[in-house]
Amino acid sequence: MVVDGAVDGIHLTFESFPGVELALASLDSRRGKVHPELLSVHERTDPTGTIAVATVFVPEGTLGRFLRLLQQYAETATDPKPRNANLIDRIASVRLATIQALWTDAVEDCPEPGVTAWWEVWLRRRDGQELNRFLQLTTQLQLRTGGQALGFDERTVVMVEATSDDLTVALDVLDDIAELRQPREAPEILVAEPASEQGQWVQQLADRLSPAETNAPAVCILDTGVQREHPLLSASLEPADCHACDPAWGLLDQDGHGTTMAGLALYGDLGEVLTSASLLRLRHRLESVKVFSPRSPASPPELYGAVTADAASRAEIQAPLRRRVFSLAVTAPAMADGHAGTSHQTGQPTSWSASIDALAAGRSIDIDDNGLVFLDEPDPAARRLFVISAGNVEPQHFDADHLTRSDLEPVHDPAQAWNALTVGAFTNRDVLDDPDPMWHGWSPVAARGELSPYSTTSVTFRPAWPTKPDIVLEGGNIARSPAGTAYDTPASLQLITTRRRDLDSRLLTVTSATSAATAQAAHLAARITADHPHMWPETIRALIVHSAQWTPAMLNRFGGRNKTQTLLLLRRYGMGVPDLLRATRSATDALTLVVEDTIRPFEQGRMREMHLHDFPWPADVLEQLGETPVRLRVTLSYFIEPNPANRGWRRRYSYASHLLRFDVRRPYESLDDFRKRLNKQALAEEERRPSGAADAGWVLGAKARSSGSVHSDIWQGSAVDLASRGAVAIFPVSGWWKENPARDRSEQGARYALVVSVETPGQDVDVWTPVAQQVGVPVQVHL
Repeated sequence: MVVDGAVDGIHLTFESFPGVELALASLDSRRGKVHPELLSVHERTDPTGTIAVATVFVPEGTLGRFLRLLQQYAETATDPKPRNANLIDRIASVRLATIQALWTDAVEDCPEPGVTAWWEVWLRRRDGQELNRFLQLTTQLQLRTGGQALGFDERTVVMVEATSDDLTVALDVLDDIAELRQPREAPEILVAEPASEQGQWVQQLADRLSPAETNAPAVCILDTGVQREHPLLSASLEPADCHACDPAWGLLDQDGHGTTMAGLALYGDLGEVLTSASLLRLRHRLESVKVFSPRSPASPPELYGAVTADAASRAEIQAPLRRRVFSLAVTAPAMADGHAGTSHQTGQPTSWSASIDALAAGRSIDIDDNGLVFLDEPDPAARRLFVISAGNVEPQHFDADHLTRSDLEPVHDPAQAWNALTVGAFTNRDVLDDPDPMWHGWSPVAARGELSPYSTTSVTFRPAWPTKPDIVLEGGNIARSPAGTAYDTPASLQLITTRRRDLDSRLLTVTSATSAATAQAAHLAARITADHPHMWPETIRALIVHSAQWTPAMLNRFGGRNKTQTLLLLRRYGMGVPDLLRATRSATDALTLVVEDTIRPFEQGRMREMHLHDFPWPADVLEQLGETPVRLRVTLSYFIEPNPANRGWRRRYSYASHLLRFDVRRPYESLDDFRKRLNKQALAEEERRPSGAADAGWVLGAKARSSGSVHSDIWQGSAVDLASRGAVAIFPVSGWWKENPARDRSEQGARYALVVSVETPGQDVDVWTPVAQQVGVPVQVHL
């Protein structure tokens, strides 16, 4: 096989000794018209340490240079300073390069031999014809390539669908290949494709799809409608599952927002799915209820709650036995007058957020001239999980100091709802490599792992109101012009998703902001529901929050802060970024306690019950680990019944029907002393009095974690200290049930979900295996 213009030569891989750097400058000779060239460098880790791996292309006729260097070293090896020692002494091995040697992403992400996958091929630029040579070769090999390429000063990037064997042939023939990576430029490449090319990508994915069964869980998208005829959506969205709150609106998605949400809710990261070659078996479906039509007069704000209730009932009447997650990315920004239907700067409830809370608690509601009307008693079987976007900073308010701007922008109504899972946005998209010359000189605003410039927060909320957002997910970034006077949203800083097909027939587009983050959170919740169809909505929310972690960029903000400053950061980031693997591991791992239980909080205005749950791991195993650092995480989730009438929202007129707290037994504290301390703590919280010395080791502490109806905190200490704790308690502290015995529904019970886990972060200690062997069961669920 011959490619015009290719240079004959070989690819060599040089590996260093563990912990030693290679002399890269010596490997990258620039002498002569034809010379060896350093193509790529990466590191791999084995039990002996970190090893540097460098790949060099050696043109025919230049290999003698390396042989001369080796010969000179051998001839002077006994000298005090052998020639070329700085180069040779660092090299542990030299071999012919393989495809794996050119792979510079995580080793585990490299496609297996024989597997057809999309590869990101980086070509070295030498004469401007490298792309033509590569396309000539792929044509001969009958390989499919992306229609767009990215050009940098020294590299050209193109995508190709191939096996590692195909690329091995290419490596033997073509000298232009410098490195291989996992495709991650899908947004700008695929979105820039013409409609015909997009159609091929979409059809390829549609051909390898296996939709979920009709009775599988669903994400119910409350938005502008969904274009269900889209090839990537039609098999997962039945016509009967498409509704509109106002029949005059019709079912068509005239705006396109709902269709973009559908792609993320069904697939998560659609760019990753599109560029994979694996078969895809979906675990959940879609439902659509049109709650907003941009071409029709909007409902008055005071009716938003009724519209949401109507939307929920339409989906439930159509499929009453189906488990579902409601995804709401249509919100109302704050207004200075605090008008009904808009969120106050302080975080107090509105009719819309109270409706969400009532619906989540299992109630049916309506709106009349007197306000909210609860139509029935709460039905535990009708509990609902609402995933709601925090709302976005408006483009006219974008700022280089985006964190300060976000801290000043309160989350939008109804994101302050206590029972909702409220989703903000962060971003890992900090590379602006869009090939369009219009973005030359522009730079991303947010650093990798930071809050997205779109995201609103609850920093301005009063302490009594919930901490929002609860979590953050990828919401994209924005770019700043070279002069710093303008802001915009290049495709490479956004997420790819499904597009409402219109006159140009394009099927893919990009989206961003807290709406995109919310759709991904709904996808996560539906995946967990599919894995655990009998878990309560409260439990699904608990697992997602429990799986969340702060990124390194966020953790840097927390360092050295006092509890008050930590609370403000919590109101910016929530508990961080959730992860499906961590969430499902929390649901099944031997070192995780998952409890679903019902407590009767009050009786005649007094605390009635307290629940104690023993840790499911043997104390003696932890004691044997001694001073090994361990991390204990506790998450408590429950749904309150709202009391939306504004009469001060204190004591008798509390907004929440009941409030629960958790506490962990302190080292060497007897159970009797533990109970006495919690009784005093409950009374003290109600009377707003200090409750004694704080328990050291908690990241947030009892005060910072106590707002809203989902509470999560992390304790860090030694294994032997944890061994002496042994139990976690759930107890009530306040609520309008307690202050109004005639309306108290404690006798019917209040459900809660508790997740407790322990891990040894950053330690070469296997705490999981010995404990799992002794415990013998992976999970404890109390029903």
